[in-house]
Amino acid sequence: MDISVVIPLYNEVESLPELTSWISKVMDENNFLYEIVLIDDGSTDGSWEMIHKLRLNNPFIKGIKFRRNYGKSAALNVGFDAAEGNVIITMDADLQDSPDEIPELYRRIVEEKYDLISGWKAKRYDPITKTVPTKLFNYATRKMSGINNLHDFNCGLKAYRKAVVKNIEVYGEMHRYIPVIAKWAGFTKIGEQVVEHRARKYGVTKFGLSRFINGFLDLLSIFFVGKFGKRPMHFFGAMGSLSFFAGTVCALWIISDKLYDIAHHIKYQREITAQPLFYIALVAIIIGSQLFLTGFVAELVARSAPERNKYQIEDSI
Repeated sequence: MDISVVIPLYNEVESLPELTSWISKVMDENNFLYEIVLIDDGSTDGSWEMIHKLRLNNPFIKGIKFRRNYGKSAALNVGFDAAEGNVIITMDADLQDSPDEIPELYRRIVEEKYDLISGWKAKRYDPITKTVPTKLFNYATRKMSGINNLHDFNCGLKAYRKAVVKNIEVYGEMHRYIPVIAKWAGFTKIGEQVVEHRARKYGVTKFGLSRFINGFLDLLSIFFVGKFGKRPMHFFGAMGSLSFFAGTVCALWIISDKLYDIAHHIKYQREITAQPLFYIALVAIIIGSQLFLTGFVAELVARSAPERNKYQIEDSI
């Protein structure tokens, strides 16, 4: 199979007939062998019944329905698991992504050997309350991930080599940072393609302002897990040792200063316990010890995890 089109959806009953018909038209024109995997993320508007109707006329349509709404990341993860195509295309169900972009995305994955191509909606039809925070997050993600050639990490229109989606896990709300997850998994040939952003034709957006807070927290999670997930002691141990060392130096300085005053019969103004630096040193020592123990416990958990030796293997003979 050439292409699997994975589409997560939530209450998009109005757009599904037009979207699936458009995708099928593009596939037939380019003689692609394809499937359309529709993941119904707990819709309540009759989307699942519509998928049943579409399936009767188009055998290339597949459907997966969640009992309740789990979120886009969960839908994508299940869709990736079900996809059988050599190239996987993801897009949103709201008709803001154009299926006409599929042939070029497919060509670049197959001919130019990219692992992942992410769409960039250079011209957007979103309100400023959405575009400005998005630009800030994209800037922060570029700096933290080192993927400097992407302008829009959260674009729903993306193309993947099959090996990529079969070797990554998307959870929480990590769908915004799939290129980062792919990079940490060892798939480093990541490209970008300018794509058309169409105005929403049906329904309303499903994302509120809370997604920006969650997105920032997810970015920190990806950065930490990707860099220190298999060696947490390197992070907590280093921070703990630094804090413990700084606190110890301060404490020794205070004690040495008092002993010097006593030895030279110099009248000191305050007791050690009356000095603010003493409490700063004490807190630093305690925090350092706690961070070190946290790293030690995290290391034990990482070594005992069932997937502690699960690494990305490209080939085997």
